[in-house]
Amino acid sequence: MKDLRSPEKRFRPEIEGVRALAAMLVAVYHIWLGSVSGGVDVFFIVSGYLITTSLLTKVERSGRINIFEYLLGLARRLLPLALTVVFVTTAHAIFILPQVQWGQTISQVFSSIFYYQNWMLANNSVDYLAQNNEASPFQHFWALSIQGQFYVTWPLLILLTYFLARKLFKTPIRKTFLTILVIIFVASLSYSVYITATNQPWAYFDTFARVWEFSLGGMLAVLIPYLSFHRLVSLVVGWLGFAIISLTGLILPVSDVFPGYAALLPISGVILIIISAENASQFGVQRLLGSKALVYLGSISYAFYLWHWPLLIFYYHYFNRVTVPFVDGVLILLGSFILSILSAKLLETPIRGMSVRTQKRRLAVVLSAFIIPVLAIGLSWNQYINQVQEAEAVKASNWSPEQEYIIDSDDGEAEQEEDETIYTGPEPSKDVFETAIDDLQPSLIHVTDDLPVIYDDESCYSSSTDPTVNICSMGETENPDYTVALVGGSHSGHWYPALEVAASELNLQIDLYLKDACRYSTDDFDGQLSESCVEWAEQVDEPLIENAPDLVITTASVAGGTKIPQGYLDKWELLEGHTHILALRDNPRMQEDVPACLEEKGIEDCVSPRNEVLYSPLPWENTDGIPDHVSFADFSDRFCDDELCYPVVDDMIVYRDKHHITAVYSRALGPLLTKEIADVLDEIES
Repeated sequence: MKDLRSPEKRFRPEIEGVRALAAMLVAVYHIWLGSVSGGVDVFFIVSGYLITTSLLTKVERSGRINIFEYLLGLARRLLPLALTVVFVTTAHAIFILPQVQWGQTISQVFSSIFYYQNWMLANNSVDYLAQNNEASPFQHFWALSIQGQFYVTWPLLILLTYFLARKLFKTPIRKTFLTILVIIFVASLSYSVYITATNQPWAYFDTFARVWEFSLGGMLAVLIPYLSFHRLVSLVVGWLGFAIISLTGLILPVSDVFPGYAALLPISGVILIIISAENASQFGVQRLLGSKALVYLGSISYAFYLWHWPLLIFYYHYFNRVTVPFVDGVLILLGSFILSILSAKLLETPIRGMSVRTQKRRLAVVLSAFIIPVLAIGLSWNQYINQVQEAEAVKASNWSPEQEYIIDSDDGEAEQEEDETIYTGPEPSKDVFETAIDDLQPSLIHVTDDLPVIYDDESCYSSSTDPTVNICSMGETENPDYTVALVGGSHSGHWYPALEVAASELNLQIDLYLKDACRYSTDDFDGQLSESCVEWAEQVDEPLIENAPDLVITTASVAGGTKIPQGYLDKWELLEGHTHILALRDNPRMQEDVPACLEEKGIEDCVSPRNEVLYSPLPWENTDGIPDHVSFADFSDRFCDDELCYPVVDDMIVYRDKHHITAVYSRALGPLLTKEIADVLDEIES
């Protein structure tokens, strides 16, 4: 059987021009438009085209690919510049980024150098607890991670093809590989369309949802000898491809609809340009893209892509801006170009000149010289963060309210020992304005991670995309006096540390029925809640009724609202005759992200007027049809005084973002929640 023709081996300057165009579009869209251009998808298909052309030719000639030399050459080409950018960016991040971003940033240092950044971002994109993370200066490494994974796996695929074609099926190599590429393309694109429709934030970073882009580049590399337009047609389609690549980000909301079938748009532009160059005309697009200026810019596009993003992120933080004026954007571009030129001259060109065949040992030493400093600075920074966390853990273990809370007796009088005082709980006050930021609990380094311990165990809650009802029991599970169920979303879950205190005092078993980004309601709140949440809320009733606790604790309102949502009432009615409910008024939601605000402005400038975040009257005083088996508790006065709601109370940071309570502050409210639970349990028994 005759095989497909091999393409003519020649330098294709228009591809360097395409790279330059894509890199410039990525930067321009990031800097001035605050959006995504689709330029990364251009890089993917170009990589698929070039690596397939190179490796397929090599295996046809020799029947083998020296994997060690291939990987060493890959490292020679990619690592020196990438590691230099990571090192320089890390060193500056320590001084420029706010401490609240340190934990997120250090994790991205390691995910960047080990090429799994895309999977970390995919997990964060669907992790409700991580969605408030601000963009880090390493976030752009997600695309390089996908490319790195492709570069490592593609030669294995080609070797597998060679084995199947020569040893097993006795078929031509290129035709066999084309068949495999078509299968990969169809499977990956089908999966990409599905996962983009069902979970687009995850799909955007999912390698398997992107493989079809590389495979399409490979298909183009195999079929290019057979693809050619009439010269006039080439002229038109070439410029059409240029326009498609340039305008994709304006035509489509790339960050919200890619990859899926929408990514075919910029990729089609690349295909049209490459095919048009097969029969180029005098005024074709290849004249522009193949010009010396664009070819040179294409040769430094990798460096330009690496440098532009950290410069942009540091600009935002250093100058405290959320947009970039035109002149400042030009300076960022200029800085990126200068760093790219220096990188190419001082790093890329000399190291790429080293032979992977005759200078293996020397090349390994050179690469180690780049890797060691990055690991050293990353590990040192991580160790410092861990030391702060350990010191906080010791401090937290020794911390408790100075007076023990005395639970009221049946006759309403406190059973109080001599010299004991009733603990009245945290007291919001303007006196906190004098508190030093460094004295706060938890520290700004770890405040965003100050979560209830239940989030360390995935079996104790359902993620934002999982409708499965996960149930686990905590607290006094051996011989509890009562069983209490904590039901709802994260605004129920952040009360767990307070409930832990109550469990210890009252010998309670705590059953957890929690789902991120959800509410225990029959209503989807005009589409605010996902289908996954609605499904979970329907399914949770059965186990909650079958294993009815003595008391259900859930939220009574949303933010500072003055009315109980009807969806809540519907759920409460379903539980009537099975259990009692203690509904907690939702905490006020602050006007700014509290940790970031505290570090940037200080405590006094991060308060919110009470009348703007917490409204009157109380929700249960303004709602009809409340079932008799429901009791209410309002802790609003532990967040606000008569005028202001505070980000810090009694040296404790109240919020880990705009509206979720820190575990430290929730624990401080434990004695007060204990009192409310005890009163309700006494009422049930009486």
